[in-house]
Amino acid sequence: MRPFQPNESDAIVKGFLAESSLPVSGTEQCPYLPDQQASSEGFFVDTEMDGDLYRAFMDRGFRRSGRVFYRPACATCESCIPLRIPVDRFAMSSSMRRIWRKNCDVTVVEGDYKPTKAKHDLFVRYLDGQHDDTMSRTKDSFKDFLYSAPVPAKEFCYKLGERLIGVSIADNLPNALSSVYMYFDPDESTRSLGTFSILSEIEHCRREEIAYYYLGYYVPGSKTMSYKARFAPAEILNRQGEWVAFNRNESE
Repeated sequence: MRPFQPNESDAIVKGFLAESSLPVSGTEQCPYLPDQQASSEGFFVDTEMDGDLYRAFMDRGFRRSGRVFYRPACATCESCIPLRIPVDRFAMSSSMRRIWRKNCDVTVVEGDYKPTKAKHDLFVRYLDGQHDDTMSRTKDSFKDFLYSAPVPAKEFCYKLGERLIGVSIADNLPNALSSVYMYFDPDESTRSLGTFSILSEIEHCRREEIAYYYLGYYVPGSKTMSYKARFAPAEILNRQGEWVAFNRNESE
């Protein structure tokens, strides 16, 4: 698996960020650290974006939500740390192997990347079982949030027989797969499907000789983000814009 080399996309993104003044959102309660206020800078894309261009943005700390590309711009906190897995060096822990075995009866299918009634019904059940009322349950918001990607995306469906129990969305980029969102049947929560989906997608990367699996932001001290530190070895993006080996003890 070949690592990334700086290319035209990196130069384009570097120039764009040097020449642009991105709008910064107002502050709001941080969803990860309750004692912090959060804000972000970013931009909206209403056309299509080349996958390698988005990879270059990720290598400068950006993520996307629907068609909004953003990165943290908090006044008093720098805790959101981009994290990725170098696929050829990843090794399952003993607890991950147990989760893998527990889900040996689950079939993973690369599904059609499009919204359906069954997927929306599962998404609503997931939100009702796992989240509060802040996220919309409507079909339109579901489609805009997960199925209107401006970059190449793909979908993994997790099934027990013919029953859909989980769906994971990932951006399918040159030499990289970037996790976007995973929703699952709350009745199957003992299966740890979130962890299983990450393991399955890392294995997909291994088979396809994809070098990196991007996991979004790791936030030390956040209960909802602590699971990402279990996937090792990993790399984080430091403040100089370099990917370096992740040492969990140093980040906490």
